[in-house]
Amino acid sequence: MTHNHIDDIELDRADNKQSEKFKAAKKSTLVSVFVNILLSIWQITVGFFSHSQGLIADGIHSLSDLIADFVVLIANKGSQKQPDADHPYGHFRYENAASLILGTILLIVGLGMVFSAIHKILDPSTIPEVHSVALYVALLALAAKEGLFRYMLAVAKKVDSNMLVANAWHARSDAASSLVVAIGIIGSLAGFKFFDPLAALIVGLFVGRMGWRFTYQALQDLMDRGADEETLKEIKQMLVSTPGVQGIHDLKTRRSGDYLLVDVHLEIKGDLTVNESHAIVVNARNKVLQNKQILSVMAHVDPA
Repeated sequence: MTHNHIDDIELDRADNKQSEKFKAAKKSTLVSVFVNILLSIWQITVGFFSHSQGLIADGIHSLSDLIADFVVLIANKGSQKQPDADHPYGHFRYENAASLILGTILLIVGLGMVFSAIHKILDPSTIPEVHSVALYVALLALAAKEGLFRYMLAVAKKVDSNMLVANAWHARSDAASSLVVAIGIIGSLAGFKFFDPLAALIVGLFVGRMGWRFTYQALQDLMDRGADEETLKEIKQMLVSTPGVQGIHDLKTRRSGDYLLVDVHLEIKGDLTVNESHAIVVNARNKVLQNKQILSVMAHVDPA
């Protein structure tokens, strides 16, 4: 088939989707950077004067979010690049790579929390006594981080970005850290120091699990993981319901960023003209492209 308006439609769809995602990602990430800088300075300063090692550690942990934010900004900018000779399908997999990095950060943070918790359980003397002012700071930090998580997750779901979802959950890991600090301070003030390492162990396992999940999914996407069964069924139904399509075979999908690339063989009557067959293919492809998750459809015509 010759190049025609179908390809232009697909490119326009890609440009519009990416433009929306780029603006949303940039805005939400800059908000995250601003919040984390303020929280880090605030927590470390108050932690120092209140003799709370936990609050100081939580402030340093907040700095890890800044690393994740900059990774997202770099990947978000990189995915905007137009297709070139080396990357004819575009640069959408910058997002998959970013999700892999963010998942690894989550995994490392989770494991670090687990090892720290085990160390404190084995040696309770390492849990410091803190001033009550640290509790108020930890609770306010928890509220701020949870609010940031919900905001970032809402933006991620709105634009269907796995990368932004991963970054939102990284913000949740920081909120979990603040929760651990708050519980530890409460336990310390009440005389139950073991509350801190126990809560840290539970949250650390949760954060590590989320990190493994994002890392595994990103690896699968980078290895051309296809669509799920429900999406495949939807694609097949749209294709076979197109007038003139007698059947399909060799339907394949693969991910590029948050999108799907589709390859399929359409079975069409062999006695039709090229123009008639082309019109059927155009209708079939346009039906499939109604799914906003699908970026491109490459169709090959086989005589039925």
